[in-house]
Amino acid sequence: MINSSTLLADLKGQLKLLQADLKQRAEDPSNAWGVRLKEEYAEAFRRERTGWSWVDWRDNEVDQAAVAWIVSTTFLRFCEDNDLVVGAKIDGLPTAVGWIAGPGDRVQRAEENLTAYFRDNPTHNRRHWLQHGFGVLAAQPAGAALVDVKHNPVWKAEISPESATALIAFWRRTKDEGTLVHDFTDSNLETRFLGDLYQDLSEHAKKTYALLQTPVFVEEFILDQTLTPAVAEFGLDGLKLIDPSCGSGHFLLGAFERLNQAWLEAAPGLDAKERVRRAMASINGVDINPFAVAIARFRLTVAGLKATGERSLVGVPPMGFRLAIGDSLLGVRGSLDQTFDFDDDEAGPAFSYDTEDLNEYFGILQPGQYHVVVGNPPYITPKDKALNALYRIAYETAVRQYALSVPFMELLFRLAIRGEQGQGAGYVGQITSNSFMKREFGKKLIEYLFAGHDIGNPVDLTAVIDSSGAWMPGHNFDGTPTVILFGRRRRPVSQSVRAVLGKRDDPGKLDNPATGPVWTELSEHLEGPGFDGDYVTVLDLDRALLTTHPWSLSGGGASDVFSAIEVAAAKRLENMLDVGVGGAIRAGADEVFMRSRLLAREQQITPYMRAFVVGENLRDFAMKGTEAIVFPYESDLSPSTALDCHLWPWRTPLADRRTFQGKMADAGLRWTEYMQFTRWSARASVAITFAEIATHNHFVLDRGGKVFKQTAPAIKLAAGATEEEHLELLGVLNSSTVCFWLKQVAQKKGGDADTPWLRTYAFNSTNVARVPLPSKLLLDRPRTLDTLARQLCVTTPAALVETWSAEKTVSLIDALLMAEAEWRRLRERLFFEQEELDWGVYRLYGLIDADLTYPGSAIDGISLGQRAFEIDLARRVDDGIEEAAWFERHGSTPITELPDSWPEDYKALVQRRLDLIKSDKSIRLLEKPEFKRRWATTAWDTQRTGALQAAILDRLEDPVLWQDPQGPIARSVADLADLLRADTVLKELSRALTGTAEPDLAAVIGGLIADEAVPFLAAYRYKPAGIEKYRVWQEVWGLQRREDAGEKVTIPVPPKYSQGDFAKATYWKARGKLDVPKERFIAYPAVAREGDPTPVLGWAGWSHRDQALALAREIPAQQALGADDAALVPLVAGLVELEPWLAQWHSEIEPQFGASPAAVIAGVVDQYLARMEKTRDQVTASTPPAATRGRRASR
Repeated sequence: MINSSTLLADLKGQLKLLQADLKQRAEDPSNAWGVRLKEEYAEAFRRERTGWSWVDWRDNEVDQAAVAWIVSTTFLRFCEDNDLVVGAKIDGLPTAVGWIAGPGDRVQRAEENLTAYFRDNPTHNRRHWLQHGFGVLAAQPAGAALVDVKHNPVWKAEISPESATALIAFWRRTKDEGTLVHDFTDSNLETRFLGDLYQDLSEHAKKTYALLQTPVFVEEFILDQTLTPAVAEFGLDGLKLIDPSCGSGHFLLGAFERLNQAWLEAAPGLDAKERVRRAMASINGVDINPFAVAIARFRLTVAGLKATGERSLVGVPPMGFRLAIGDSLLGVRGSLDQTFDFDDDEAGPAFSYDTEDLNEYFGILQPGQYHVVVGNPPYITPKDKALNALYRIAYETAVRQYALSVPFMELLFRLAIRGEQGQGAGYVGQITSNSFMKREFGKKLIEYLFAGHDIGNPVDLTAVIDSSGAWMPGHNFDGTPTVILFGRRRRPVSQSVRAVLGKRDDPGKLDNPATGPVWTELSEHLEGPGFDGDYVTVLDLDRALLTTHPWSLSGGGASDVFSAIEVAAAKRLENMLDVGVGGAIRAGADEVFMRSRLLAREQQITPYMRAFVVGENLRDFAMKGTEAIVFPYESDLSPSTALDCHLWPWRTPLADRRTFQGKMADAGLRWTEYMQFTRWSARASVAITFAEIATHNHFVLDRGGKVFKQTAPAIKLAAGATEEEHLELLGVLNSSTVCFWLKQVAQKKGGDADTPWLRTYAFNSTNVARVPLPSKLLLDRPRTLDTLARQLCVTTPAALVETWSAEKTVSLIDALLMAEAEWRRLRERLFFEQEELDWGVYRLYGLIDADLTYPGSAIDGISLGQRAFEIDLARRVDDGIEEAAWFERHGSTPITELPDSWPEDYKALVQRRLDLIKSDKSIRLLEKPEFKRRWATTAWDTQRTGALQAAILDRLEDPVLWQDPQGPIARSVADLADLLRADTVLKELSRALTGTAEPDLAAVIGGLIADEAVPFLAAYRYKPAGIEKYRVWQEVWGLQRREDAGEKVTIPVPPKYSQGDFAKATYWKARGKLDVPKERFIAYPAVAREGDPTPVLGWAGWSHRDQALALAREIPAQQALGADDAALVPLVAGLVELEPWLAQWHSEIEPQFGASPAAVIAGVVDQYLARMEKTRDQVTASTPPAATRGRRASR
């Protein structure tokens, strides 16, 4: 029997080899498949089936083809080992069986067969031999679809003979005892391992298609609620089931087993093959992923074979299932006219990829024909811009930044039989992402489709199940939170909907998810409204509640507290605003606009820089550090042209950004502008901003001059509102009460999702605008908290080091010690004031009657672990009811008794709070870690180290260090240390960092600089895949220059980079998807210094001119150290890569040269190329030698 995990791990290595082979063949103009790929891409792009760049699209096709070879040989091996093709015939004639391997003497037999094959086909190689084996499998009636001759890539995407030989050798590997490493022999013919291959073999496919197997227990549960009643209502004869996102076929396999058993019980005398045929005739599926469908077909074929009692595919008729490859959302035609109209003759022939066969299953996606529709559709947002646009047109509910779960929801119901005029309605069941429930794109789905406004597609929801608390591999707190929906395609027949509401999550990851407490309660009590367990509540919910957005599916009394807050409200936040919550920019390419402040200064764009507020930096009433962003507008907020040259390298992708009106130009926007820019927030002198994605509510008062990222929306009260009014609002928004309310309407995200108080939520603008507010708000408490938070910000190590560097009134080490003490004192005051705020807000909402805030002044600070809920939690930890994770995570000490150091009146107050937590169900719910501020922060020592390191690096970026009388110059780390020995500030920073009185400056600098430098040359920066993308970008820049010269050209959007494209992770961190330089320094691996082994660096703040001049100085210097031509090639190549930029930006004559920098460098390049007898293309295509450090001897 096969070991699935070992097989998967080994096959991943084979996949990489095949991908590399096929990528070369895809770019080979003499390779028929490569030529066909380019033709197919051009047509797909023209027909708007894809918006990907050629490189991205090609890589996807290469991945599919490589996987096809892996999967097809896996099928062949399975058949060999289990004798599934013994006695096979081709065209009625017997054929030799055994191609690759198998237990016993089968490897020898395969070699003998191969020898005979080569004798008859002397010009063939082992690739042809594998194809011959595939052909034998495809020649069997039951095996024809498994390696479809017309569509499977193994017939056109031909791997090299060497790769075929290596693939066969891989399958023949043996263990020490001589048995095969991978033996598929299995008397039960289990194919579950193929599901694992489907999900995890290709990382590319997993991300592209959101591959995720449906857990068996979930599939069984959904079929229990759909297929079982459908059989009872409609009978077996003619019953039709479809999964339009079938993946590797879990739902289809489960459905077949049930239907086969049902036929056995209904017609026990039926011939086994006929019984299987009838059961299979009900099975339909579609998937966009070719190898997913191939696996599903194989698994169904083997399942059918087992059910017939046969042991060989030979002589078995086609199984009769219908599984198609194609885009379910675009239908049979594969284009917009699809959508559910298949009779449009004017639309022209349908476009389909060579791997797709949807057209051969015409009618499979015809609406209104299925008795059962089930699925687990992909949860991702569509990344392909062309497909994204097509889906928007085809599906009424596909709006805003929708996830694919939304149009699939619409499709699933459309496929079901419509119940009307005595016709029973089809059953629909699915597990899907619950993101639509609370995120804004779900509003149309809920308030249009589920509310019954789509006349052509009525929906009767029969059950809504919050499954997000159940442990499921790849789902929920191991992935995307889920909901299970059941319904029928008809007008609703009841005023209520069965609902399973979540109370608490499973206690972490379980060995057997099927028996987890959440799943056990929801599956066993679905039919029992009124059940209120430890983990779920089951009830019949008023249908009207499910026709308005957002949905809240929380049980355990949460709905009562939610209602109490709603009833107590005098107004909603939106009633206090002239403009909606938002005000954020959507750059669409943040990394292009982001610049370090020092680099911005050198590029003379400081007037166009603003502080950039991002959600993850908003914590605990404060902005904890801000980024800097290019602000492409003038003071009157009109678009600026001053930044065109700085943003020019990214002009094409910037112009291609998609707004709701189309590309930037379609929306009337300059290519340099933000995709979305709300001018009121840019003018606001005071506003509240908040973290959109966070574990808890974090609202911060801003006092103007900033740009807000979409993860940090802004709230501006009506015109004339004072700062005090903003502070009043700030207090209630930061309370535990509002945290609770928001979590009922906000979408769960990720974080450490198996721990409720670490799970992040999406607090979107719509939900925040709907926050209910009490009639009275507090002012003094939030004003104090705002003041303390601002004071805390100026006592951080980063702020202290900056201040000290300018003033130096005491030693840095002493200053840091004093700042630490103050920082800790301020934090304890914040803890205290927030606790008072929470208890004060409970009374504002009428959740408690008495005033349980502290009126005295004997105490104004407490430690973490000393809040009432923490004391209660510590007692339950002591009793073994809860775990100590909260205290361990936050570094706090659990206490079960009130501290003796507290004043008596405060102790008495906290005791009253504890009593109320115990006696009042609502307060007990609110006083839980999920809703109480965590005060999580980076440890002081970590902050201290980071601040010192950053300050040292800032000093190393002093432009004076990177010039000498001759101009820009590269420096070794040792050179820098020598230059800076007299720098007293640097020495003090180094002492504080290292803890030594006389730090080794070279060691300090060398240790910091390594991760802050990126090489000057593409061949050093990227892996081969990255170099390929870089060449595409170079072509785009060339086309942009031609466009600037007045030529009309078509410019493709260049591909984005991924981490795997860069030679080091630090390079990826510095550059990102669009290769925007954010590093501090330039690395010169090809440059050495005599007797100096330390790295040689340049400054990343240099212009292209200065980069070129510094590099040109190094060539004769390296020659003087004995460098040969091979060692000089990378340096010359670096100049060649800079030449186009010099011609573009530095083509004017400079007096010191008597020529332009562009001309000077062109002359240097020409000189060295002539000496080397190489061309520009040759030197840039060369693989550079390994770095040489201080090893060259002078001649």
